[in-house]
Amino acid sequence: MNRSSENTPLNELAESPVGSLLFRYSFPAIVGMVVMSLYNVIDRIIIGQVVGPEAITGLTITFPVMNLTAALGILVGAGASACVSIMLGSGYRRSAGMVLGNALTMTLIFGTIYIAFFGVYLDEILRSFGASDVTLPYAREFMIYLLPGLLMTNLTFSFNNIMRASGYPMRAMVTMLIGAGCNALLAYIFVIALHLGIKGAAIATDISMTVTMVFVMAHFFRRESTLRFSRGTFALRPHIVARIAAIGAAPSLVNAAACFINVIINRSLSDYGGDMAVGAAGIFTTFTSLLTMVCVGLCQGMQPIIGYNYGAGNLHRLNRCYWLSVAVATAVTGVGAVIGYTMPGYIARAFTTDTLLISTTVQALTIAMTAFPVVGFQIVSTTFFQSIGRAAKSIFLSLCRQVLFLIPLLLWLPPHYQLAGVWMAFPISDIIATLVTAVMIAYQLHLLRRQINTVRP
Repeated sequence: MNRSSENTPLNELAESPVGSLLFRYSFPAIVGMVVMSLYNVIDRIIIGQVVGPEAITGLTITFPVMNLTAALGILVGAGASACVSIMLGSGYRRSAGMVLGNALTMTLIFGTIYIAFFGVYLDEILRSFGASDVTLPYAREFMIYLLPGLLMTNLTFSFNNIMRASGYPMRAMVTMLIGAGCNALLAYIFVIALHLGIKGAAIATDISMTVTMVFVMAHFFRRESTLRFSRGTFALRPHIVARIAAIGAAPSLVNAAACFINVIINRSLSDYGGDMAVGAAGIFTTFTSLLTMVCVGLCQGMQPIIGYNYGAGNLHRLNRCYWLSVAVATAVTGVGAVIGYTMPGYIARAFTTDTLLISTTVQALTIAMTAFPVVGFQIVSTTFFQSIGRAAKSIFLSLCRQVLFLIPLLLWLPPHYQLAGVWMAFPISDIIATLVTAVMIAYQLHLLRRQINTVRP
C-alpha cells in the first residue's frame, strides 16, 4: 500500500475543533438520514390517510423484507465507509480506491441475488412474516413494484456514506434532499392525483431513488473527488471483501436481526391484538425511526472523525468526539420519548383516522417508549466500536438489544400480559442492553485513556 501526501478535504479531520467539526459532518448526515426516513413516513401517511388502516398494516408486514435488503446494503456501505476513513487517515489513498471499486461490485452482486429471491418466493415470505388474508394483497402489491428499486436504494445509501466518509458531507446531504423532494412530489401525484394506491407509493420511491443514485454515483467519476472509480479496482479482492464485511457486519446484523424481530413481533401482535395491533407497530416504528435516524446520522458524521483520528493516532480528539456524540444522541432520544409519551394521540392521527388503530397506537407508544432515552447511548457506542475497527464488540452490542434480550422477552411476556407484554419487551430490553453497553464502553475508554496519556506531550 502506498501512502499519499496529496491535500484533501480530510485535513480538517485532524485539525479543526472537534465540536464544530462534529456539527459540520453530522448535520448533513442527520439531514440525509431523516430524509431517508421521510421516504417511509411520507408513504405511510399518504397511504394511511388515503387507502386505509389495512394498507398501513400491509406496509408493516413488508418491514422485514426491507430490513433484510437494507442489511446487505449496510454490510457494504458501512463497512466500506469505515475502511475508507481509516485508510485515508493513515494515508493509504490507493487502498481506499480499491475499497470503493470492490464495494460497487459487492452491492451489484447482492442486489441481483435478493431481488431474484424475493421475486420468486414473495407470497410465501410475506405469509411467514405475518400477513393475513386481508393484508397480504396490500403487502404483495407494494413489494412487487418496490423490488426493482431496492438495488437503487442500496447503491444510493451505501455510496452516499462513502461520499461523506471521504470528505464531502454537504454534497452527501444535497443528494439526499434531491431524492426526498422527488419522492414527496411523486407520491402525491401517483397516490392521490392518479389514484394508484399503494403501488403508486412504491413507484414514487423507485423513481426517486434512481434519480438520487445517479447524483451519488456521478460524484465518484469527477476528477476533483478525493476517491474516484478507476480501472482495476472492481475485481473482488478477498482481503478487501473480508475487511468490508467484518466492519460492516455489526450495523448489518442490526438490520438482519430487526427482520427476525419484526417477524416475531408481527406474529405476537397478530395473536394478541389482530391486524390493528400490527398496524400500530408500523406507526410506532415509523415514529421511532425518525428519532433513531437522527442518531444514526450523528454517528455517520462521527464515524469519519473517529476513524480518521484513530488511524492518525489523534486519540484525544477521538475521545472528545465520542462524548459529544453521546450527549447529543441522548438528548434526541430523550426528547423523542417525552413527545411519544405525552402526545401519542397526535402521532397516531397523523397516519390514520381509524379510532381502533389510534387507541392501539397510543398504548404502544406510552409503554414501549418508557426507556427510549437510553437508545441514543447504545447507537453511538455501537458505532464507536465499528469506527475503530472493533467489529466483534460492535456486533455483540448490536445483537444485545435486538436479539439476546428482546427475543426472550417477546416470547415470555405476552402470554402473561397479553398485548401489553409485547410493548413491555422494548423498554426492558433497552435497560438491560444499556447496562451491558456501559460496562464494555467503560473498559474500552479506559484502554484508550492509557494510550492518550502515552501519546500526549
